[in-house]
Amino acid sequence: MNFKLYFHYISYLQYPLMLIALFYSFRPILFDSELDLKNVNSMLVFAGLAVSFSTLQDTSRTQNKISRRIWESPKKGRIFLAYLGILNLFLIVYGVYGFLSNKEDGILTEISFGIIVLGIGMIGMLKSGIEKFEKHRKDKNTNVNNI
Repeated sequence: MNFKLYFHYISYLQYPLMLIALFYSFRPILFDSELDLKNVNSMLVFAGLAVSFSTLQDTSRTQNKISRRIWESPKKGRIFLAYLGILNLFLIVYGVYGFLSNKEDGILTEISFGIIVLGIGMIGMLKSGIEKFEKHRKDKNTNVNNI
């Protein structure tokens, strides 16, 4: 059994989940005349789930030329990892702050929960980014196999 291959196939669930997140993003524009914050929360939750499933991909491969150029360059890779780390920290701190500062159970608590879910999904993306950076760096690895 090749569990790595199974996880790679499971990672394709990211696409329908991202489509659902996009649906909730554009739902107020397409169907309603005003912004409904429940749609924002649903969009955040499904985007967080999609990002979580995207981290199940094989980190020994890069998807396109742009990501290959980022992960092969030590400088660009560090900048991108720093960006992901700062974004992670911001999402989780902001989500927890909003969740704990809101005294009553309402839509702001739910949106804060959605932000936390997105931040947790981004933690997996940061971990995958670190693995890709370690595997594809040209200054550390002389034999880089990218497909």
